[in-house]
Amino acid sequence: MAFERSHVICFGNELHGDDGFGPAVFAALDARQLPDSVRLFRADVSGLSAINCFANCERALVIDALQGYGPAGSVHALNRDDVLVEQSLSGHGAGVGAVLELLPSALPSLPDVDVIGAEVERVAAFEPGLTPCVAAAVPLVVEQVVRWLNND
Repeated sequence: MAFERSHVICFGNELHGDDGFGPAVFAALDARQLPDSVRLFRADVSGLSAINCFANCERALVIDALQGYGPAGSVHALNRDDVLVEQSLSGHGAGVGAVLELLPSALPSLPDVDVIGAEVERVAAFEPGLTPCVAAAVPLVVEQVVRWLNND
């Protein structure tokens, strides 16, 4: 695999309400012309297998729905260490926090990792579609991603 400067990795499940925030941002970014040094990933709910999305780059930007950081629809930029680690007894369905926690053990070189997300209002199984306040956050985050990519 070729080495890219930046990876943008979008997590979430578009079938579960506002958890589809990451895939919605992916779709908006995929419709744009991104620099050649950028690789865009749709990690969805890949859990620990998403660790490979962080390999072979200098820096990575995670896009995800957030919970517990502010009012619904609010946008937050976090450091890797600020993301809460989910508790799981089996490792199945490991969330972004668990993936980020395992990166130092899993990769020979660790990229700089930032996280941008929007606070969810409603996450419900098999109820696709973003709530209006989270849908309104999508273009705001897309612009933040573009600024992050241009901040070389």
